[in-house]
Amino acid sequence: MDSRLIRISDPEDPRIYTYRNIKERDLVGREQRFVAEGKVVLDVLLSSGRFQAESVLLRENRVAGMAPLLARLPDNVPVYVAEGAVMDTIAGFPMHRGVLAIGLRGPEERLEALLARMPEEALVVALCGISDHDNMGAIFRNAAAFGADAVLMDASSCDPLYRKAIRVSVGGALEVPFVREGSADALVDILQEKGFRVLALSPSGKDDIKSVKRAPRTALLLGAEGPGLPQRLIKRLPSVRIPIRSDFDSLNVAAATAIALHELWR
Repeated sequence: MDSRLIRISDPEDPRIYTYRNIKERDLVGREQRFVAEGKVVLDVLLSSGRFQAESVLLRENRVAGMAPLLARLPDNVPVYVAEGAVMDTIAGFPMHRGVLAIGLRGPEERLEALLARMPEEALVVALCGISDHDNMGAIFRNAAAFGADAVLMDASSCDPLYRKAIRVSVGGALEVPFVREGSADALVDILQEKGFRVLALSPSGKDDIKSVKRAPRTALLLGAEGPGLPQRLIKRLPSVRIPIRSDFDSLNVAAATAIALHELWR
């Protein structure tokens, strides 16, 4: 075994405390840390430059294939290695991917500061009350794929650095700048102050998204699955829709985000 790798044979080893009972600790918080799961996500963590890796934990049979990524780690980042059964006990569930890392959040950027560094031509996603981590992760994946400059969330939206959200985003949550603070109304206010045209996406929207000409600074505002955006915001803003069958309710919010971003991006 490479001299840099640290073998773990005891699931109670204090050195891997932050990896223990992952699902349970997802619920209670991680003291300014987050879990990155899988090789692709670890690659984004090391490439993005936004966050730092604190440590890595690998299943023993993944070590050889991870050599190029491990070579990019700073020398002070420990790499722990465990057999499959030990790693599963540490995590509290079967870790089929066999690749985990602990990342450090660092100071959270404020909305004013993030918008101040947006380019003159910018496309951002704004979210109101998105509470499902799968949807949040998929939205970040879409934002990364279509070159959104940021994802802005109100305080009632869920944490994009929750383990499952990061995994579903395929690392997009570690790549796309984001802020989560305040109310949706306050978010709209400051976007408009900074010269953004805010488009409210809703099944009841007035204009077909295909007919919308993107402004130099455009924000796409979406609401939660089910309730959608509050009516006060739909009435206040230019509203757009994605046409679907008249006898069907609506699209999943993540799918709608992908379609709308594609239209605005191209």
